[in-house]
Amino acid sequence: MHWLMLALGVGALALAMKTTSMLLMVLSLVAALVFILMWILGLYSARAGARSRDESSMIDPVELRRLREQAEARKLAASQGEPPQSQP
Repeated sequence: MHWLMLALGVGALALAMKTTSMLLMVLSLVAALVFILMWILGLYSARAGARSRDESSMIDPVELRRLREQAEARKLAASQGEPPQSQP
């Protein structure tokens, strides 16, 4: 969708260069500037969105605490020479 803004910006710029009316040229240049800025923001948004993390794969704090407690219990059992207990 952001590529449409680039095409509109280039079209507005071409219109500004071809016209003989001062008012139409100023309006076309302003429109070209707005469309090109919208294109840049859309491009940035698309690239940043593609690199963002998937929030569904993140571990919530309760699960993280449970995993840390299990690791502590395994470490303590290993230091005492006991076989590790598996928890469901």
